[in-house]
Amino acid sequence: MNDLGARLDAATATLDPPLAVVDLDAFDANAKDLLHRAGGVPIRVASKSVRVRDLVARALARPGFHGVLAFSLPEAIWLVRTGVTDDVVVAYPTADRAALAELAGDATLRAAIAIMVDDEAQVALTAKAVAESGTVTADGPLRLCFDIDASLRIGRVHLGVRRSPLRTPDDAARLARAVARHEGLAVIGVMFYEAQVAGLPDRSPAVRLVKKRSLADLATRRGAVVQAVETTIGHRLELVNGGGSGSLEATAADGAVTELTAGSGLFCPTLFDGYRAFTPRPAAWFALSVVRRPAPDVATCFGGGYIASGPTGKNRQPLPVAPAGLTLLGAEGAGEVQTPVRGKAAASLQVGDRVWFRHAKAGELCERFDSVHLVQGDRTVGQAPTYRGEGKTFG
Repeated sequence: MNDLGARLDAATATLDPPLAVVDLDAFDANAKDLLHRAGGVPIRVASKSVRVRDLVARALARPGFHGVLAFSLPEAIWLVRTGVTDDVVVAYPTADRAALAELAGDATLRAAIAIMVDDEAQVALTAKAVAESGTVTADGPLRLCFDIDASLRIGRVHLGVRRSPLRTPDDAARLARAVARHEGLAVIGVMFYEAQVAGLPDRSPAVRLVKKRSLADLATRRGAVVQAVETTIGHRLELVNGGGSGSLEATAADGAVTELTAGSGLFCPTLFDGYRAFTPRPAAWFALSVVRRPAPDVATCFGGGYIASGPTGKNRQPLPVAPAGLTLLGAEGAGEVQTPVRGKAAASLQVGDRVWFRHAKAGELCERFDSVHLVQGDRTVGQAPTYRGEGKTFG
């Protein structure tokens, strides 16, 4: 058993797997490192990469972090109403009519939350909620943020995620004019998420070239979009959001950016291994119990099929890390009811022993557990409910 496994076993000796843990010392060190890499540009916490209210609040308590980038409007409302923050940007457009009605009808929520739009149909849906709410516009408008496509285009080749149809200054200005035709709405910011820069490890020269060209494109296009929107609305934007845990230094260097976003870098899951700009400190793990010994070099764990979202592949599977030297079986992988592991260390594992894993994507692990156990050194010092444990699944 390596030092990690021995330490986590000692910290959770009285607990039964399956269980998830977060190392607070590593979490805090990662938060400090994110701030260092941001170079003084404020960081908004990406809640989907944490999904533990206490840990979102822990990050926000550190100077340099401010506000939350939520992944749904109901989540944003919940975070405001429970006092976690009074500054939320919802990262994805919403068609949730009930949540829009609640937002439109509450001046406190409207002052705290900005929702994402990238299409006139979304604007119209939001304007309808404002009109039906009967709110007085003097109480403050419903605040909008534009999601701008930050992918790299080389001819017909699209490198990056498929998000917003807004790309050019003219696109953004056109939508700003559409917003102006509706009473009770205001544009307060723009967001650029350069997934092909922030979300890809530097594992090949080709990836590094894509990142370099993407940043060069955004260095001019981002500022031009901001200027076009500000000219159209007649005032400065409150925020220009960019980046992610994997690209803080590069995005912070763009003078048009007023804030960054990070969340996965607090947990450092396996998809964040392989970056050259920083060395991740894993802060989250889960443990499974060995329940079978089907062969001398195989130990089978109960459960464990915690496959991360995204394109299917080995890099979306959990990674066994303790005892060292274990691997998943190619024919089975990580399964809903059982996860076999193979390796020299498997020969010494007995029924009832533990195997520790890291998850591929940060907050998605918390969808599998009602709580995370908080450890420091070889002691458990607390327990925090996940969103799921609080009865909240905002997917």
